[in-house]
Amino acid sequence: MATAKASAIDIKAPEFGIAEITIVGTTPLVVHSWDDKARQMILDKQTGTKKGAKHEIKIPVNDFMNSLYWLTQKPENGKDNEEAMDKMNHAIEDGAKFGFPCNGIKAAIISGAYRAGLDVKMSELRGTFFIEGATSSSTIDIAEIVSPNPPRMREDMVRVGGMSKSADVRYRAEFEQWEIPLRFKYLKSSKYTFEQLLNMIPYGGFVTGIGEWRPEKNGQFGMFELGKQVMTIE
Repeated sequence: MATAKASAIDIKAPEFGIAEITIVGTTPLVVHSWDDKARQMILDKQTGTKKGAKHEIKIPVNDFMNSLYWLTQKPENGKDNEEAMDKMNHAIEDGAKFGFPCNGIKAAIISGAYRAGLDVKMSELRGTFFIEGATSSSTIDIAEIVSPNPPRMREDMVRVGGMSKSADVRYRAEFEQWEIPLRFKYLKSSKYTFEQLLNMIPYGGFVTGIGEWRPEKNGQFGMFELGKQVMTIE
């Protein structure tokens, strides 16, 4: 029986480039994170453990706090608006930091480039670049929002399920001035150059946007542009 011969295979690892960029808001950003209560209600419904409906008193400031993506410790809900606002103010004084999901920003860039009619394929772009927060407070999936002022509480009337449904009042957080520093990792061997990828970012900010009431959802909030400074790391 012939003896198999080992042969060396030259496997080339993908070559990546890394740059630090910043997206800068041109309109206010409205955020709406899923709070623990909402997640539990969905889980209870899906697992068949949903209990009888119980109407709870709405505490607007609790809804406001829970709409934020907290990068620091989130305060416990207050029993009323006064207690909730006191907890929120203490968190701000202690240096509270907030963020926005990186995948939402990436999705906006991809969707914006496609909707603007650029010669791109959304399926190709998804594997061409990745982003994560560039500050020490950021996580791999939540990038820090940098703002000169703390978020404010806004009140919006919405209809759940369309115009035929009943109206509801929602309380969410809004950042009037904001920017998000990002680490931008891209595949150098893709069909899109680094410059082409950077040029897609303003389309994501103008055509799609991020957060609630963004252009993609018939609003004008969450619009952004690419900051002037781009620092190439690799």
